[in-house]
Amino acid sequence: MTAGQCLDDWDKHTATVGESTISLPAELRGLLENVTAAIETLAEESPVAAVKAAREIEIIAARTAHWPAHDARAQAPETVAAALGLNVEETRALLARFGGWSRYQ
Repeated sequence: MTAGQCLDDWDKHTATVGESTISLPAELRGLLENVTAAIETLAEESPVAAVKAAREIEIIAARTAHWPAHDARAQAPETVAAALGLNVEETRALLARFGGWSRYQ
């Protein structure tokens, strides 16, 4: 299998998983796609600025996902995992990171 075929297979897989998860509002999806494209373009001009932009996204994610992670923790782990397209262990780790608790609790 060539690298191109692997990439195509991966793209198909991620699209399939994405279709089975909770959907984002179209407006937010568009904004995220625009931000992604802007950072990729910025990376060609200034890799350090692109890293700074990615760091800003991390800060936004930590700030905005804290309480939703706590709320999601109260739901069945299997349900949350399916909605996110992750397995239960990955979901626990993600919620713990955003919620600020140990993933082993």
